[in-house]
Amino acid sequence: MLNTTSHLFRRSAHGLAVALGLLAGAGMTQALAGTTYPLTLENCGSKVVIDHAPKRVVSIGQAQTEILYALGLGDRVVASALWFGPVAKPYAAVNEGVKRLADNDPSFEAVVGQEPDLVVAMYEWHIGPNGIVAKRERFDGVKVPVYVSPTDCVGKDNSGAGDGVRTQMYSTELLYRNIREYGAIFDVSDRAEALVARLKAREEAAARKVAALKGRDMSMALWFSSKEIKGDAFLAGKNGVPAYVMEQLGARNIITTEEEWPLVGWETIAANDPDVLVLVKMDRRRFPADDIDAKLAFLKTDPVASQLSAVKNGRIVIVDVAATRPGLDTVDGLEAIAAAVQGFGLVH
Repeated sequence: MLNTTSHLFRRSAHGLAVALGLLAGAGMTQALAGTTYPLTLENCGSKVVIDHAPKRVVSIGQAQTEILYALGLGDRVVASALWFGPVAKPYAAVNEGVKRLADNDPSFEAVVGQEPDLVVAMYEWHIGPNGIVAKRERFDGVKVPVYVSPTDCVGKDNSGAGDGVRTQMYSTELLYRNIREYGAIFDVSDRAEALVARLKAREEAAARKVAALKGRDMSMALWFSSKEIKGDAFLAGKNGVPAYVMEQLGARNIITTEEEWPLVGWETIAANDPDVLVLVKMDRRRFPADDIDAKLAFLKTDPVASQLSAVKNGRIVIVDVAATRPGLDTVDGLEAIAAAVQGFGLVH
């Protein structure tokens, strides 16, 4: 039997905590100046002009959708797409009233068919230079403004194929910029500042808790998925969200490439033999290794993977996919992995 000690980050409480913090913060924060329209933003190398506070939004990307929900803008979202897992429980009710265009990639026709006055996207992969939904110019042609999260374009090159290359380490400051720009777009800057303050406080608290982890040469790898269960693994690159979490923990990522999710062979992983192996759990079923049970079974039976120190010693952490993506759950992932590492006895 695979000796696994894991801490599974569950997405049940973070939204409620954020919502409560938002309500509390709203009463204490000095009112900010309202948005003057038209509003012009520089967004992922393009100029976006917002003529009015949007009322019909299509959101492509779970993290972006949940940020809008956290800002109390669920009534503005008419449709969503690209879901990696269930919506956070505090948003379940509002999400029930939002049409889902696709679990994965929506078509351009499906998006514009909702008659949106704003389309937001989590990734340039969907709307960008090589957008599989469409390029920005196509939306310009039907006079629909597009906002793409800066978490996916600042310090990141998406001009090639695949998930892009991060040239700079991800930072939650990009997430906070994303939230503040939504505050300006929808004229809810007070709510945005309250949400940012709440998230910053949690991140600072998490950093204090893991301060004792700094200074140890602890190596780590995060396995997202694999196209084939026995094939090469998509591991977290050196500059993405998981790498940011590892850096906050003082852990060394065994992957040094700037690719967002490089494919790495198990012989190479074994040669680097990480102290801790983080596995991603998701509802998506695009690839065989999206299934967490398939991942665990592979680690138990594969002649190479089963010999990893992390596998033999039960130093496996399971986190929800949301913790690996730019969004409200980054701090949850940090807290969960820190708790697991402390439980493994690697740090005293």
